[in-house]
Amino acid sequence: MDTTPTPSTPLTHDDHDEGKTATEEKDTPGPTGPPDARAPEDAVPDTFDEDALEPDPYDQAEAAASAGAGTGAAAVVAAGLGVVSLSGSWTGRVVAERETLIGQINASQSSPAQQIAQMYGDAWHSTALVNGLFAVLAVLVGVFVLVRPAFGAPAAHPQPGWIRSVARAGIALGAIGVLISVGMYIDFFLPLPSAG
Repeated sequence: MDTTPTPSTPLTHDDHDEGKTATEEKDTPGPTGPPDARAPEDAVPDTFDEDALEPDPYDQAEAAASAGAGTGAAAVVAAGLGVVSLSGSWTGRVVAERETLIGQINASQSSPAQQIAQMYGDAWHSTALVNGLFAVLAVLVGVFVLVRPAFGAPAAHPQPGWIRSVARAGIALGAIGVLISVGMYIDFFLPLPSAG
Protein backbone atom coordinates (compact mmCIF):
# COMPACT_ATOMS: atom_id res chain seq x y z
CA MET A 1 0.00 0.00 0.00
CA ASP A 2 1.39 3.38 -1.06
CA THR A 3 1.66 5.79 1.83
CA THR A 4 3.08 8.62 -0.20
CA PRO A 5 1.03 11.70 0.38
CA THR A 6 -0.54 13.15 -2.74
CA PRO A 7 -0.69 16.86 -3.19
CA SER A 8 -4.17 18.08 -2.52
CA THR A 9 -5.73 20.38 -5.04
CA PRO A 10 -7.51 23.43 -3.65
CA LEU A 11 -11.21 23.37 -3.91
CA THR A 12 -12.75 25.90 -6.23
CA HIS A 13 -16.06 27.67 -5.67
CA ASP A 14 -17.88 25.19 -7.89
CA ASP A 15 -16.37 22.27 -6.11
CA HIS A 16 -17.39 23.79 -2.80
CA ASP A 17 -20.97 24.20 -3.98
CA GLU A 18 -21.04 20.66 -5.33
CA GLY A 19 -19.99 19.40 -1.97
CA LYS A 20 -23.06 20.80 -0.31
CA THR A 21 -25.93 18.53 0.22
CA ALA A 22 -29.52 19.37 -0.60
CA THR A 23 -30.26 19.70 3.11
CA GLU A 24 -27.52 22.31 3.60
CA GLU A 25 -28.76 24.33 0.65
CA LYS A 26 -32.29 24.26 2.00
CA ASP A 27 -31.30 25.43 5.46
CA THR A 28 -28.98 28.20 4.29
CA PRO A 29 -30.77 31.56 4.38
CA GLY A 30 -30.72 33.66 1.20
CA PRO A 31 -29.24 37.11 0.87
CA THR A 32 -32.52 38.78 1.77
CA GLY A 33 -33.33 36.63 4.74
CA PRO A 34 -35.77 33.77 5.28
CA PRO A 35 -38.68 33.53 2.82
CA ASP A 36 -41.22 34.46 5.48
CA ALA A 37 -39.36 37.65 6.41
CA ARG A 38 -39.33 39.07 2.86
CA ALA A 39 -42.17 41.51 2.13
CA PRO A 40 -43.79 41.41 -1.29
CA GLU A 41 -43.07 44.38 -3.54
CA ASP A 42 -46.68 45.51 -3.76
CA ALA A 43 -47.39 45.30 -0.05
CA VAL A 44 -49.15 48.31 1.48
CA PRO A 45 -47.38 49.77 4.50
CA ASP A 46 -49.19 49.57 7.79
CA THR A 47 -48.67 53.27 8.54
CA PHE A 48 -50.56 55.86 6.43
CA ASP A 49 -49.48 59.48 6.22
CA GLU A 50 -52.66 61.52 6.61
CA ASP A 51 -50.79 64.80 6.12
CA ALA A 52 -50.01 63.81 2.53
CA LEU A 53 -53.68 64.26 1.55
CA GLU A 54 -54.18 67.61 3.27
CA PRO A 55 -53.35 70.61 1.05
CA ASP A 56 -50.68 72.99 2.20
CA PRO A 57 -52.30 76.25 3.41
CA TYR A 58 -49.31 78.24 2.19
CA ASP A 59 -49.68 76.82 -1.31
CA GLN A 60 -53.41 77.62 -1.28
CA ALA A 61 -52.78 81.21 -0.17
CA GLU A 62 -50.12 81.69 -2.84
CA ALA A 63 -52.41 80.30 -5.56
CA ALA A 64 -55.27 82.56 -4.46
CA ALA A 65 -53.01 85.62 -4.42
CA SER A 66 -51.60 84.93 -7.88
CA ALA A 67 -55.06 84.25 -9.31
CA GLY A 68 -56.49 87.51 -7.96
CA ALA A 69 -53.48 89.68 -8.79
CA GLY A 70 -54.54 90.45 -12.36
CA THR A 71 -58.18 91.18 -11.60
CA GLY A 72 -57.22 93.21 -8.53
CA ALA A 73 -54.89 95.37 -10.60
CA ALA A 74 -57.59 95.84 -13.24
CA ALA A 75 -60.08 96.92 -10.57
CA VAL A 76 -57.64 99.53 -9.25
CA VAL A 77 -57.04 100.75 -12.83
CA ALA A 78 -60.80 101.12 -13.33
CA ALA A 79 -61.11 103.21 -10.17
CA GLY A 80 -58.12 105.34 -11.19
CA LEU A 81 -59.55 105.97 -14.64
CA GLY A 82 -62.84 107.00 -13.05
CA VAL A 83 -61.07 109.54 -10.82
CA VAL A 84 -59.13 110.92 -13.81
CA SER A 85 -62.34 111.30 -15.82
CA LEU A 86 -63.77 113.53 -13.06
CA SER A 87 -60.69 115.56 -12.21
CA GLY A 88 -59.18 115.95 -15.67
CA SER A 89 -55.87 114.78 -17.04
CA TRP A 90 -52.68 116.15 -18.52
CA THR A 91 -53.77 114.82 -21.92
CA GLY A 92 -57.01 116.79 -21.80
CA ARG A 93 -55.17 119.96 -20.86
CA VAL A 94 -52.73 119.59 -23.76
CA VAL A 95 -55.57 118.99 -26.22
CA ALA A 96 -57.45 122.04 -24.89
CA GLU A 97 -54.38 124.27 -25.20
CA ARG A 98 -53.86 123.07 -28.76
CA GLU A 99 -57.43 123.96 -29.69
CA THR A 100 -56.98 127.37 -28.06
CA LEU A 101 -53.84 128.00 -30.11
CA ILE A 102 -55.61 127.02 -33.32
CA GLY A 103 -58.44 129.43 -32.41
CA GLN A 104 -55.95 132.26 -31.83
CA ILE A 105 -54.34 131.65 -35.22
CA ASN A 106 -57.70 131.85 -36.98
CA ALA A 107 -59.09 134.70 -34.84
CA SER A 108 -58.15 137.49 -37.22
CA GLN A 109 -60.26 136.02 -40.02
CA SER A 110 -63.39 135.26 -37.98
CA SER A 111 -66.31 137.10 -36.44
CA PRO A 112 -66.49 137.59 -32.64
CA ALA A 113 -68.91 134.68 -32.22
CA GLN A 114 -66.64 132.41 -34.22
CA GLN A 115 -63.62 133.58 -32.23
CA ILE A 116 -65.36 132.64 -28.98
CA ALA A 117 -66.30 129.26 -30.36
CA GLN A 118 -62.81 128.57 -31.72
CA MET A 119 -60.77 129.83 -28.78
CA TYR A 120 -62.94 128.63 -25.89
CA GLY A 121 -65.66 126.35 -27.15
CA ASP A 122 -63.40 123.95 -29.05
CA ALA A 123 -61.00 123.69 -26.10
CA TRP A 124 -63.93 123.08 -23.73
CA HIS A 125 -65.35 120.37 -25.98
CA SER A 126 -61.94 118.73 -26.45
CA THR A 127 -61.48 118.52 -22.69
CA ALA A 128 -64.95 116.99 -22.34
CA LEU A 129 -64.12 114.47 -25.07
CA VAL A 130 -60.88 113.35 -23.45
CA ASN A 131 -62.48 113.09 -20.00
CA GLY A 132 -65.35 111.11 -21.50
CA LEU A 133 -62.87 108.70 -23.07
CA PHE A 134 -61.28 108.04 -19.68
CA ALA A 135 -64.75 107.56 -18.18
CA VAL A 136 -65.75 105.01 -20.82
CA LEU A 137 -62.50 103.11 -20.26
CA ALA A 138 -63.19 103.05 -16.51
CA VAL A 139 -66.63 101.56 -17.09
CA LEU A 140 -65.32 98.94 -19.54
CA VAL A 141 -62.45 97.82 -17.29
CA GLY A 142 -64.73 97.66 -14.24
CA VAL A 143 -67.32 95.58 -16.09
CA PHE A 144 -64.57 93.26 -17.33
CA VAL A 145 -63.37 92.66 -13.77
CA LEU A 146 -66.91 91.81 -12.59
CA VAL A 147 -67.75 89.43 -15.45
CA ARG A 148 -64.30 87.81 -15.71
CA PRO A 149 -65.08 84.87 -13.34
CA ALA A 150 -67.99 83.82 -15.59
CA PHE A 151 -65.67 83.11 -18.53
CA GLY A 152 -62.78 80.73 -18.94
CA ALA A 153 -61.82 77.94 -16.59
CA PRO A 154 -63.46 78.09 -13.16
CA ALA A 155 -61.16 79.43 -10.49
CA ALA A 156 -60.27 77.33 -7.48
CA HIS A 157 -60.95 80.26 -5.16
CA PRO A 158 -63.75 82.86 -5.34
CA GLN A 159 -62.95 86.42 -6.29
CA PRO A 160 -62.09 88.48 -3.20
CA GLY A 161 -64.69 90.98 -2.09
CA TRP A 162 -62.40 93.99 -2.23
CA ILE A 163 -61.81 93.42 -5.95
CA ARG A 164 -65.54 93.53 -6.67
CA SER A 165 -65.95 96.62 -4.50
CA VAL A 166 -63.14 98.53 -6.22
CA ALA A 167 -64.46 97.49 -9.65
CA ARG A 168 -67.95 98.75 -8.76
CA ALA A 169 -66.43 102.02 -7.56
CA GLY A 170 -64.62 102.36 -10.89
CA ILE A 171 -67.85 101.73 -12.79
CA ALA A 172 -69.73 104.30 -10.69
CA LEU A 173 -67.03 106.94 -11.12
CA GLY A 174 -66.84 106.21 -14.83
CA ALA A 175 -70.61 106.51 -15.25
CA ILE A 176 -70.60 109.88 -13.46
CA GLY A 177 -67.68 110.97 -15.63
CA VAL A 178 -69.59 110.03 -18.80
CA LEU A 179 -72.59 112.10 -17.71
CA ILE A 180 -70.44 115.12 -16.86
CA SER A 181 -68.50 114.85 -20.13
CA VAL A 182 -71.69 114.69 -22.19
CA GLY A 183 -73.05 117.72 -20.32
CA MET A 184 -69.83 119.63 -20.99
CA TYR A 185 -69.78 118.69 -24.65
CA ILE A 186 -73.34 119.86 -25.34
CA ASP A 187 -72.84 123.00 -23.20
CA PHE A 188 -75.51 121.89 -20.72
CA PHE A 189 -73.77 123.11 -17.56
CA LEU A 190 -72.06 126.26 -18.82
CA PRO A 191 -73.10 127.66 -22.22
CA LEU A 192 -70.55 129.60 -24.26
CA PRO A 193 -70.57 133.38 -23.68
CA SER A 194 -72.30 135.41 -26.35
CA ALA A 195 -70.54 138.09 -28.42
CA GLY A 196 -73.21 140.77 -28.09
